[in-house]
Amino acid sequence: MSNPLPTGIDVLDRKLGGGLPAGSMVALTAEPASQAELFLYELTATRGTLWLSLDRTAEAVRDSIENTPAKTGDPTVRHISGEAPLDNAGKLVSALPETSNLIVDPLDVLESQEPPSRFRSFMNDLQNHIFNTDSLGILHCLEGRSVPPLRDTTEHFADVVFHLQTDITGDEVENKLAIPKFRGGRAPSDTIKLDLVEEVSIDTSRDIA
Repeated sequence: MSNPLPTGIDVLDRKLGGGLPAGSMVALTAEPASQAELFLYELTATRGTLWLSLDRTAEAVRDSIENTPAKTGDPTVRHISGEAPLDNAGKLVSALPETSNLIVDPLDVLESQEPPSRFRSFMNDLQNHIFNTDSLGILHCLEGRSVPPLRDTTEHFADVVFHLQTDITGDEVENKLAIPKFRGGRAPSDTIKLDLVEEVSIDTSRDIA
């Protein structure tokens, strides 16, 4: 992989040989009650970032970024509301500049739009634009009590899939990151135990599985 784009998360960049290929679209799947947003916050420190928020207001997202102890950048945050989120998101994506980050948080709102063909069209346009601008697209996909029916479509489109699993065992919260898919690269065969308190780091209190 030549000239990978760093994620800003040292443990991941080391695991991935320096980062992710330019033009990649990444699905980050995690439970809503997890610290997955730390991944998104730290990504903003690497390069210019457009953050599309489908749930929280732009002010709420900016407040969270400003208040996190993790190292962050100064992303452009846009809240997408209304009855045509796919159209509104598509207009913003089309203006993404070269070598940027795009964060869609969460993608679930768009995955639930009807008919399914409109979502597939959006994903094709998104993938083309991310590739043509040598950018990174991070799709925050919630693995909650209900999963959108088009989640399989999202993971099929994605070049890379990060799966964060959060378990509560006794008096401890355990976080494990798996990378089951890496199109055009080598998917690590092992998981990474993470400490997700103030930033994303390796959990050194236990052996790394």
